[in-house]
Amino acid sequence: MTDIAAPVPAERTVPWMLQRAAETHGSAPLFSFGDASASYQRACEIAGHAAWRLTHQYGVRRGDTIVLILHNRVEFLEIVLGAAWAGAVSVPLNTAAMGEQLRHMLESAAANVIVVEQELAVRVRDALAAVSATPRLVVLTDPAARVTRGSENSVDAWEPISHGPVTEPRLPPASVRPGDPFVVLYTSGTTGVSKGVVCPHAQYYWWAYHNASLLELGPTDVLFTTLPLFHTNALSALFQAARVGASVVYERRFSASGFVDAIERAGATVTYLLGAMVPILLTVPPRPEDRESPLRRVLAPGVPEVQLREFEQRFGARIVDGFASTESNFVIGSRVSERRPGRMGTVQRGFEARVVDPNDAEVPDGTPGELVLRSREPFAFALGYRGRHDATVESWRNLWLHTGDRVVRDADGFFSFVDRLKDVIRRRGENISSHEVEAAVLTHQEVEAVAAFPVPSELAEDEVMIAVVRGEGDTLTPAALLDHVRTRLAYFAVPRFVDFVDELPLTENGKVRKFVLREQGVSPDTWDREAAGYELRRDGS
Repeated sequence: MTDIAAPVPAERTVPWMLQRAAETHGSAPLFSFGDASASYQRACEIAGHAAWRLTHQYGVRRGDTIVLILHNRVEFLEIVLGAAWAGAVSVPLNTAAMGEQLRHMLESAAANVIVVEQELAVRVRDALAAVSATPRLVVLTDPAARVTRGSENSVDAWEPISHGPVTEPRLPPASVRPGDPFVVLYTSGTTGVSKGVVCPHAQYYWWAYHNASLLELGPTDVLFTTLPLFHTNALSALFQAARVGASVVYERRFSASGFVDAIERAGATVTYLLGAMVPILLTVPPRPEDRESPLRRVLAPGVPEVQLREFEQRFGARIVDGFASTESNFVIGSRVSERRPGRMGTVQRGFEARVVDPNDAEVPDGTPGELVLRSREPFAFALGYRGRHDATVESWRNLWLHTGDRVVRDADGFFSFVDRLKDVIRRRGENISSHEVEAAVLTHQEVEAVAAFPVPSELAEDEVMIAVVRGEGDTLTPAALLDHVRTRLAYFAVPRFVDFVDELPLTENGKVRKFVLREQGVSPDTWDREAAGYELRRDGS
């Protein structure tokens, strides 16, 4: 189990974490993707080789940004570690992003190089047509990568370094600092477009520290995740393992029916589930072998108490709750022995948390208010939003990170989640900006006005609902509207529920009173995509 009392090291960078772990754990396994794997020592070598390839073959320099639009695959980690080793910055994007959202992210990222899977390349090229920069585009196929820049086309091999020996040299690690950017992760906007969260190297040191402590990780643990590497959770799992000498197994995607078999194949003792994944797993018919897996800990914030008990009884593993965000860290949580059902936990070492009113004045225990956070350790939180100084100042006003979440703290210091203040929808572990949903719907010529808002899902978290004011004619149908927006939104952001209304409830200043719509929710007259048998595919078709 990790030593939570150890002194804080000065370095706290990705190259330092990799080198330190290699010195301690050497030939022990660190990560695997299918048939590709690497030991601790090999991971350092991979980072050095990848850094050389990025700098000498793709012209990446210190401080440059590399956009990755990839599913979970070994090349993802190779490029991210190589970029950190070279002092460059990785910008992983959601593979479901398309249309205006993707164009905005690419414009904001200002990438020097974009690495994308072949199946996603067409939408990336379409988005780049409206982007001011002209980055180098690397399209990964198997086994080689096709490189396109301007009008030139050439084939350039990107054999996964993890598959075996390579002849390329290795670069020594760049002299990076704990506060230098490591990755930029795009998270949903609250009332605007998606924002790029600039995450420094040291933030991942503290992700590893607190996850390892709260999950009580040790060198014999095998971490297992199906969560996408373009989110903080899966990316930080590598450093959690490295902190204690454990190993991590990555799968391409989540499968409810194959979950137990995958856990057993990996020999996993710890896994990570978000939002609706626990209720979804509980819908799969139980099997005698469910409780025979080696699984002992599951990080799954926000699971309702009834489902938590059912999951633990069925699978024999204990669930850890808590509060974390891309902008902050694992700030609030409790070990299994200290947890209280229905509560997220207590503030962890090195952090401060308050519950405040709209004027940022602290409220008494037992009174709901917004959760605001602060770190006592340098660079344990994000640095701000890329290119959005206004949004950074607003979120970090009065030197506290404003989470937009409404919570209650009890007299013993335990925090409970109440609801979200932010205008954001949370579905199946994904944050969805209502602004982006509304923008996509408004591109239909027969839509006069729209409001997107969350309604409760039977699988926990939210479903996306829209209230639409049609233009003249009133001929637009819900199915026709979804046919229009499905090519403009990530599949998980396409609304499930549609209400056609005569007008939206407005304030005296003309703002939509979304709380009224949320309270009205789904009615017998609401169109339900699933009940109507409307089919939606992940590729937007």
